Amino acid sequence: MTRTRIPVAVLGATGAVGQTFVRLLADHPWFELAEVAASERSAGKSYADATRWIEGAMPSAARGLRVTVCDPATVRSAIVFSALDSAAAETVEPAFAQAGRLVATNAKNFRMDAQTPLLIPEINASHLALLAAQRAARGWTGAIVANANCAATVAGMALAPIHAAFGIRTLFMATMQAVSGAGYPGVPSLDILGNVIPYIGDEEPKLEQELQKILGTVAGDAIRAAEFRVSAHANRVPVEHGHTTVLSVQCERPVTVEGAREAILAWRGDEQVRGLPSAPAIPLRLHDDPSRPQPRRDVMDGSGMTVQVGRLRADPVFDLKLVAMGHNTIRGAAGGALLNAELLVATGQVPG
Repeated sequence: MTRTRIPVAVLGATGAVGQTFVRLLADHPWFELAEVAASERSAGKSYADATRWIEGAMPSAARGLRVTVCDPATVRSAIVFSALDSAAAETVEPAFAQAGRLVATNAKNFRMDAQTPLLIPEINASHLALLAAQRAARGWTGAIVANANCAATVAGMALAPIHAAFGIRTLFMATMQAVSGAGYPGVPSLDILGNVIPYIGDEEPKLEQELQKILGTVAGDAIRAAEFRVSAHANRVPVEHGHTTVLSVQCERPVTVEGAREAILAWRGDEQVRGLPSAPAIPLRLHDDPSRPQPRRDVMDGSGMTVQVGRLRADPVFDLKLVAMGHNTIRGAAGGALLNAELLVATGQVPG
């Protein structure tokens, strides 16, 4: 049966993540980009005139769309993808949910809210059960569903099968994050070329808090967070796309490298997600080559939605160590939010 495409909107459509939404929505089988919204200085212009396009060619269907302000009185689509910065998201996203819209957000504001799903569909599709409590607590008919921090998404995907099979007690992680994660124009070239910046503002607290919620379980009207500790270091490196993180894991139950390997190879994520338009056939790819994964070679696997894992081996201090890498603006941002919305449609949360 042919599905009628659902009109959707992108908030913050002129920025780097907003542009990724626009690019991924071109020819999407379920969603039709109907509206683009941005700041007042862009309102009234065509999308082509308002946007300094960064990557590839702007989709032709988006060029002539008229940019409007981020207001539910003027943006009418049932599904709204938010690429807003946190200052705007704090008030704009609840206004859309209050107006009955479903907001799939990339912003950080509501990730740790007790009734907001922090969703990576392959891992925690069951967390959508929170939406009834969210609506009841706030008295709105819409909803906000958040995707995780981009580096936490990469780590969470790699750790999900290990946590399910063996439990995680302690996690050490150090990230090497691509410059596209800083938006556009982002990091000045003379600061990053030939350099590593060992600080990304507000990044380490996100990594140390979000993973436990992602890997937690539904308990009534909230999530019971997984009970493990995280120590995180975040670094900016001269890579265009693809966040890499090195992980050392101490497990609750006895684990061997071969046992962890088997768990990763067998993991396909929640059955509800398989076959959704943005879901990769293989959500996790395990490399045997000790020099992989590499952003330049592997970042676009699964159209940027497959997370790469490599160098799985014993850790002399903890139990296991491994490397994970994924596309930060696709799997870790816009693509992840599209997959969240697809799951909402597939589970009957949105008319389709």
